[in-house]
Amino acid sequence: MMDFIHRRPLMAAGLLVLLLGLLLSAFPIIPETKQAVVVRFGKPVAVLNQFEAGRPIGAAGAGISFRIPFIDQIVWIDKRVQDVDMQRQQVISTDQRRLEVDAFARYRIVDPLLMYIRAGTEAQLTEQLRPILGSEVRNELGRIEFAQLLTPERQGIMDSVRTSLNKIARQYGVEVLDVRIKRTDLPDGAPLSAAFDRMRTAREQEARSILAEGGKQAQIIRAQADADAARVYAASFGKDPDFYDFYRAMQSYQITFIGDGQEKASPTTIVLSPQNDYLKEFSGRPR
Repeated sequence: MMDFIHRRPLMAAGLLVLLLGLLLSAFPIIPETKQAVVVRFGKPVAVLNQFEAGRPIGAAGAGISFRIPFIDQIVWIDKRVQDVDMQRQQVISTDQRRLEVDAFARYRIVDPLLMYIRAGTEAQLTEQLRPILGSEVRNELGRIEFAQLLTPERQGIMDSVRTSLNKIARQYGVEVLDVRIKRTDLPDGAPLSAAFDRMRTAREQEARSILAEGGKQAQIIRAQADADAARVYAASFGKDPDFYDFYRAMQSYQITFIGDGQEKASPTTIVLSPQNDYLKEFSGRPR
């Protein structure tokens, strides 16, 4: 061996690198965030570091493994939560309104072997899930009215979409965790303008109704206040008629000679006899 190394050092170095490469390829390192499907001659023979519900990422399963070099191939599959965006689609609600909907789903691959058999790679899986998501969103939103998307019922609608999508995704070894609508718009043009006009008209009608109800309540409150004031005046008049006459006379003098304080008072000239009853409070009362 030593003679061979001395005679042919370059060939010996090449063989050493080859052996080192074979050794390293025979013991691949499985990352904590990855699952691995070992494929031998096109047939899956093992699954390494497979996802298990309740077991956190980083638990036992990752690390150094073994495969036969040049015979076993490793297909890497992510263990983390992933997402798929639905292509923007047009949906017709039950009240015949066309909606432009953007949605996305979050999922996790829980059966890498089934995923490899049905889809092959993660990229192909995403391409297969995208039209399924769009179909389920169209079917579910087509059963409701447009106004329901603006209410808390929207959460229940998305839960129904997730349940329906999950039944299909299970066939690919995938668990759908959540489905959300990113944006829902009316198509540009006449439908959008008509919707804005309907919304404006509805708000104007609501404003008129609120104003009418407010005016009604104001009249009721004002009438009640006037009745309460009249009752108080009547009660005070019954207790002390002289003071009541004096108080009312002072109010009349103030408005006549000074004004009510709301507008600028103009000079007032009144010619009356000193014996006029209107000026009796100026002459004093008999004791």
